[in-house]
Order: sequence, then C-alpha cells, then structure tokens
Amino acid sequence: MARTLHLGAFLHGVGHHSAAWRHPESAAERLGDIAFFEESARVAEKGLLDAVFFADGHSVNRTYTAGTTWFLEPITALSAMARATSHIGLVTTVSSSFWTPFHAARMLASLDHISGGRAGANIVTSMFDAEARNHGFDALPAHAERYARAAEFVEALTALWDSWGEDALLVDRDGGRYLDGDAVRAIDHRGDHFRVDGPLTVPRCPQGRPVLFQAGASETGRDLAARCADAVYSVAWDLPAALEYSTDLRARAAAAGRARIAILPGLVTYVGRTEAEAWAKKAELDALLDVDSAIAQLGVFTGQDYTGHDLDAPVAQLPPIDTFTGPQGRYATVQRIIETRNPTLRELLGYLSAGGGHATMIGTPESVADGIEEWFVAGACDGFNLMCPTYPDSLVDFVDLVVPELQRRGLFRTEYPGTTLRESLAL
Repeated sequence: MARTLHLGAFLHGVGHHSAAWRHPESAAERLGDIAFFEESARVAEKGLLDAVFFADGHSVNRTYTAGTTWFLEPITALSAMARATSHIGLVTTVSSSFWTPFHAARMLASLDHISGGRAGANIVTSMFDAEARNHGFDALPAHAERYARAAEFVEALTALWDSWGEDALLVDRDGGRYLDGDAVRAIDHRGDHFRVDGPLTVPRCPQGRPVLFQAGASETGRDLAARCADAVYSVAWDLPAALEYSTDLRARAAAAGRARIAILPGLVTYVGRTEAEAWAKKAELDALLDVDSAIAQLGVFTGQDYTGHDLDAPVAQLPPIDTFTGPQGRYATVQRIIETRNPTLRELLGYLSAGGGHATMIGTPESVADGIEEWFVAGACDGFNLMCPTYPDSLVDFVDLVVPELQRRGLFRTEYPGTTLRESLAL
C-alpha cells in the first residue's frame, strides 16, 4: 500500500504567532467562545485533515503579558466540537504528572463515545514547577521519575480501556441482562506510582482505544514514544534534524516490537498566491511582535538571560542540553537554529515568533507542497502537525491552496477512509 501523507492542525488561541492576537482582524476577544474553535475544526475537516489538537498547561505566567493565555479546558472544548463535526479527530493533551489513569481513561473514553471514535490523547509529563504547585507539589519530580510515572500511567490507562470486552453490553431486555459481567474485568494494577483496581466505568470505546500521541524529545521521551505511542508530535527545524529523529525513533520502535508509528513534526506555513504575498503575511505579523516579551520568553525556554543583548549581534551557542532542566524539545530546537543559522538575536526572535522554531515554509502553494513532499519522500516524517500563524486565516489558506496541490500530486486523500481517528491515521 502506498504511503499517505497525514496532516493535523494544532489549534492554539488565534494563532501560533505570538503577536497574532494584536492584529486588528484577530478573534482575540473570542477565545472563550466555543463557536470560534468549532469554525476552525470545520475548516480542518473541509481539508480532510486527520485531527485537530489542543496543547494544555496548568499555570499562567503573569509576567508574560504579550501573548494569549490558556482558556478553555481541552476535553470540555473537544466534546462540544465533536457535535459540530463528523470526521475530524479530536486530540487533547493529558499530563501524566497531574492526572490519574482512571480519571484520564474515563474522560477520554467518554470523548470517544461522544465523537463516535475520534478521540486521541497526547501524553506529556508537564514542564514547569509552577504547574506542579497547582497540584499539591512543591516542584516537578526529576525528569527520569516523571517518565517512569508516564510509562506506568499509559500501562494502567490502556488496561482500563481494555477492561470491557467488545460484546460486554448485552442490553437483553427479555433476559433481564444489561451487561455480561464476565466480559467486564478488574485490572488490579499495582505499581510504583498508581493503584488502580478497575474496571473502567465507561464501556469499550468505539475505536477500541483512543489514539495515543507523545511529544518527548529527550532519550527517555523517545523511548516512551517508541514503546507506547501510535503517533508522535516531533520538533525539527530542518530536514537533517527530522531525518535524525525519524530514523532514531523508528529504530527504537522496531526494537520494541512496534510495526508502525506515525511521526508528525510541527509545521508553520505562510501561504500566498505569490512569494511576495506570503512573505508580506509574515512581515505583517512580525511587525506586531513585542521584542522585550519575546526575549523574556526565549529566556524561559533556554535558561539564558538575553536582556541587554544587542539585537543585531549574533547569539552565542547554547550549553549542552543535559545542563537544562526545562522542556528539552524546545531547547534542542533553539540550539539547532543557532548552530545552523548563526543568527542575530533579532533574527532568532523572528524564527521563533511562530511555532517556537518548528519547520517553517513560506511561499506559494506549489513551493510549500514541494517542501512537504521533500520531507515526506525522504522518510523524515509521515506528515505534519500544522501550527498556523493565525486562526482561522492561515488554516483557510492551507486548506484552500495547499491541500488541492497535494491532492493533485497524489500525496493526500480526496475523502476520509472511515469515521474514526484510527482509520484516518491508518492504524
């Protein structure tokens, strides 16, 4: 069977460009309006995308006021969006550091039933001590401990989803039996981090199990993804970095006895009917960037202090990644940009303003499709997780201009293969 490109849309406020909300035509006032996100989900579904995805955080950085904050809780929002769509997958972020397996399994199974089999979950270990302090901890546990907890979390989570057999619900009115008790089993999980008796209180999901995603970039994160994930949201600034990651992860998955895992790097696109139009869209947003706040945000993701640094002077190489205790995927990406481009601070902030250093393609539908095809054919990825600079406009540009070009080349579907997320992802 020929490989098929996979595409999703990472929904984030009014866009991934940190200044998108400042545009006079942005929907910044509508971030609490579920109709705004339903509209973007319908655009993604029109483009036959696999899924829409929400990241999540458990704290607010009150010192960073130049960008939008978290707003609606993702599973709540996706449950509403399920009623406004029929095929698009619905992927939420779940923190294994703060959730229990039973709570997560129940919520995700409910979303899968509500959506008719379109739920997915990106399992993360969370980033910041400020988040931990909202959940009864003084600080996040050490990196290795967080990932050990995450591995056990997934083990208990999947066991709970499997605690109901496919035919457990009898609904036998004449016989007086609503369920087959023998097909509903305890899981009796006893681990270092969780005790879970089971069974789950929600019957088996329409797609068996919701689709599991992972986004870890560290050694332990890659190992967890290789063992547990159906698909991976990865970070790659350029093709060589993407090839290194995909080759490594596929080798780890094969060693773990996994036949297939979908690798989906983030992708920022500025699309215009001409090159000039595309670059003008980027320039319009970059002009709205709050430089001081962008410098402060860069400091959070690198552990370096750039206040007072000359904007037009080159940025020094970062220390080795094992010296950094924050989000290693973002750190590694910034490190890669500095190594490959030797940028000034102003240039680095421009690269990071949308997507935080993920792959960025700017141009016509044909040139953007060329870049996508190059990565896909090279085996660097199985598709992309779109990080649109603005919502819904950048997503509309991609769906109306790039998707038809990908379809013309035979790279992307012309109809959904089924009704579940597993079918869309060929899982």
